[in-house]
Amino acid sequence: MPEGVRPMTQAVSGGVRTLLRLEGLGVLIVSVLAYAQFVRDWGNFFLFFLAPDLALLGYAAGARVGAVLYNLSHSLLGPLATLAAGVLLSEPVATAAALIWLAHIGFDRALGYGLKYSAGFGFTHLGTIGRQRAND
Repeated sequence: MPEGVRPMTQAVSGGVRTLLRLEGLGVLIVSVLAYAQFVRDWGNFFLFFLAPDLALLGYAAGARVGAVLYNLSHSLLGPLATLAAGVLLSEPVATAAALIWLAHIGFDRALGYGLKYSAGFGFTHLGTIGRQRAND
């Protein structure tokens, strides 16, 4: 753990952590099924699937900036708003983008990559990841 950082007590553990990861898997599966039903442009799906991870570049400006940018691109609020707009406005590009975005978030959550704390990349609401986890 980085010097001066207190142990995290806000992260979930046990059965709750497992449930949240299963929810992420559910989001991934439903998003991919909806994409397969309504969009079917798999080239764009694979091209843009990792686009939310461009927010990781924010970590070059420090952990606080990185966490804010990562959380903005990995919260469900953005893709859900985009999906609602796409459906309500009959805008297929917005609908496709939202489904890809949701699939990415679901994938990350299923793997245990949660929203970040400003203590560093490895400190998430789903617990610690990477070297921090090994040191716990």
